[in-house]
Amino acid sequence: MAQKLSPEARKAALARLSGWADVKDRDAIAKKFTFGDFNEAFGFMTRAALVAEKMNHHPEWFNVYRTVEVTLSTHDAGGVTELDINLAEAMEMIADS
Repeated sequence: MAQKLSPEARKAALARLSGWADVKDRDAIAKKFTFGDFNEAFGFMTRAALVAEKMNHHPEWFNVYRTVEVTLSTHDAGGVTELDINLAEAMEMIADS
């Protein structure tokens, strides 16, 4: 099972992730992605879903038109783990492609 990140490791990881932030009153990180239109947003979600499935680590997300709000937390570990950071990094690469 994945282990929760230490406060220092979490802070260092967030410093590497553009736009990701801690979620208030929750042990999670989140980001709002904005795309040109619904097609781009849905394409991002489709590509991210394939990565998440391979990792067996699935995001919480919400989509309206061209925005996708993502929240990551490893529920089995009770907070943010390296799995969340890895998925966030993959999402950044997908969004930038």
